[in-house]
Amino acid sequence: MLIPILLVIASGMAHAVWSLFTKRSLNKSVFLWMIMMMCTILLLPNLIIELWQNPLPLGAYGLLLLSAILQSVYSWLLSQTYELGDLSQIYPIMRGTSTLLVPIIGVLFLHESLSIYGWIGVLCMLSGFIMLSGLGSRRTQSGTQWQTLKPFVMALCVGLCTTSYVFVDKLNLQNISPLALLEITNIGFVAGLTPLVIRSKAVRREWQVNRSTILLGAVLNPGSYLLFLFAMQQAQMAHISPLREIGTVFATFLGIFILKEQQGLKRIICSIVILCGILLIGMWG
Repeated sequence: MLIPILLVIASGMAHAVWSLFTKRSLNKSVFLWMIMMMCTILLLPNLIIELWQNPLPLGAYGLLLLSAILQSVYSWLLSQTYELGDLSQIYPIMRGTSTLLVPIIGVLFLHESLSIYGWIGVLCMLSGFIMLSGLGSRRTQSGTQWQTLKPFVMALCVGLCTTSYVFVDKLNLQNISPLALLEITNIGFVAGLTPLVIRSKAVRREWQVNRSTILLGAVLNPGSYLLFLFAMQQAQMAHISPLREIGTVFATFLGIFILKEQQGLKRIICSIVILCGILLIGMWG
């Protein structure tokens, strides 16, 4: 069990690192577009061959289109959120919202239930979110409430979009391979950022300044997911999936110690509380 645990922790770290690169980039939209475009080009032949050899029913193509649209919205929200908020504030919210929403949706609409540990986990996550939102701070009380809350709201929207495409992609996996589905989501992601990239006219400058981190991000982005897939081959998903969210703590430390973001102790505590909530819901909820 040690090897899959180490793989999952490495996966979370890789995700946090490429998120750090994005936050440090000159233009977030351009940077995300460039690291995703490389993987998109490489996987395109595999998608074409699979769909050519195994045509899908019309409804399946509709679901794939919905997945691509959700990814387009997600990529736009993600780039804007990285522009607005600190990594140590927005990352735990973006990563944790899906884990928070799925059990709540299950209880409210699918007649499922949560254990006492699950409800404690929900309370932990809600507490961490409220602390990270800045509600009740001096800034929110001095007439700049929306500017303070905007990164928090955008991060919640990213998490909501993630929750939506996870449900859709779970259905898509009944009709298409994971690698082909990854390419569909990549195409949607790139398409959502393309208008921003064209308007910015900043591709050349971003490449000149951040060539090395773009290339490394292009490896870490899909590599993070591949490490998780290797881990799932050796252990049950329910046991290891929540551990991947240890990236929330990694990202918080990176934001505070590398990017020199403020409210360090408070945000470290919040990220740990949110991670505890994720683990409680994922493992014992």
